Amino acid sequence: MINYFTEIWVFILGLCIGSFLNVCIYRLPESKSIVHPRSMCPECGTLIRFYDNLPILSYLLLRGKCRHCQAPISFRYPVVESLSGLFAVGVFLKYGISLEAAIYYAFIATLLVITFIDIDHQIIPDVITLPGIPICFVASFALPHITYIESVMGILIGGGSLFMVAWLYHLLTKKEGMGGGDIKLLGMMGAIIGWKGVLFTIFVASAVGTVSGMLIMLKTRKTMKLAVPFGPFLAIGSIAYIFFGPQLMAWYVNLLRQ
Repeated sequence: MINYFTEIWVFILGLCIGSFLNVCIYRLPESKSIVHPRSMCPECGTLIRFYDNLPILSYLLLRGKCRHCQAPISFRYPVVESLSGLFAVGVFLKYGISLEAAIYYAFIATLLVITFIDIDHQIIPDVITLPGIPICFVASFALPHITYIESVMGILIGGGSLFMVAWLYHLLTKKEGMGGGDIKLLGMMGAIIGWKGVLFTIFVASAVGTVSGMLIMLKTRKTMKLAVPFGPFLAIGSIAYIFFGPQLMAWYVNLLRQ
């Protein structure tokens, strides 16, 4: 019973953090402060009262519309809040209340911000990834399952591998392929999940990205020539590694030996 209530409070905390993540997703691409001014309706500019800013609940009570101008509120807001809450519970169940759990949750929350910014704007802000690389490297010292050598190798292999892909693509096609933001993002990921996590992330991201692209082509019945953001797929791979990576890798190795 105690654990049950603890999980509820962890979920609520995750929802509240998710509300802040929505602010970051909206403001960072526009180079706005994430702490000032208070949240307001982007249509009418009315400041949002605290009782209209409750995660998920306010969206439901307001029926997805601004109280003042009735402009629709994006469904994205409760989605991000829900994901934040669910990941908070998932990290808690796997790592308990610990510094390790706090580090992994902060990392996942950062990936949520990057994912939705990349989906909306096809950019991964340097303001997140550049400081994120040294921050994740320092944080790795508090993680029991990764050494500083693995972290350094993760940075080099993560950033270096995508840089080589981008360079070769440009060499062969004379066109820009992999964005520089993806390179820095994978370097940041490598700092906290190590080189093994980087390889796992690239594999999962490539597989999920390929399947997603094929499904889109089948749905539209057209050859895809538009740029597809790769950041969300990298985030999926990295988060999957945090929760299931070592187990899946062990299963795959055993499968190959049979």
